[in-house]
Amino acid sequence: MLEGMAQLILDPQAVPVIGMDEHLPAVAPAQLTSAALRRRFAHPPPWQPETRADGREGLPVKAEASVLVPLVEHADGTLHVLLTQRTAHLKAHAGQISFPGGRAEATDADAVATALREAQEEVGLEPAQVQVIGTLPAYTTITAFRVTPVVGLLAAPYALRIDPFEVAEAFEVPLAWLMNPAHHRRHRIELDGAPRQFLSMPWTAAGSQREYFIWGATAAMLRNLYRFLAA
Repeated sequence: MLEGMAQLILDPQAVPVIGMDEHLPAVAPAQLTSAALRRRFAHPPPWQPETRADGREGLPVKAEASVLVPLVEHADGTLHVLLTQRTAHLKAHAGQISFPGGRAEATDADAVATALREAQEEVGLEPAQVQVIGTLPAYTTITAFRVTPVVGLLAAPYALRIDPFEVAEAFEVPLAWLMNPAHHRRHRIELDGAPRQFLSMPWTAAGSQREYFIWGATAAMLRNLYRFLAA
């Protein structure tokens, strides 16, 4: 993925939690099917994203980028979000949880093409495997990358070819879990003398002791997806 608030916060798990959002309703299961999502993106309701940037909005944009938000449909009809964990040796976002994605190239036709190309390069998803159903509003990182989240459906089972230089592993999180704000934590920190807030969604699979700390731009984009589906 891309540079962002993660460059400035070295230990996000140590940043105090100031609240959780269990007062907000979870998205109903009937709205989290592939058919319901296709309808929602085809005919979106009036809504506003909760946040469009890591820091102050309206700053100059240095580069365009895209991420793929792959929604994996299993045989029982449930959807899961495919995420990646970056390798520990990378200069930016080492070990962070992210969507497949990166900077746009001159040969990319549009934001969708960028997302599909990056997903193919990072985890081996073939563009033909992904049915793109829409995009979410662009999100600008603190280092001025304007990132377009591209939402696509992917049928299980599927095969990945992970680039071991960039990606340590890929894993799935149930979409219903992520679309329940009771699992969304709000953190507050002072950066450069100004208060900043960020979201986290720590995920531990059933029967596992391994926690995946989803936070920063990835969590913010998921929160915007929640706002879109809950509108």
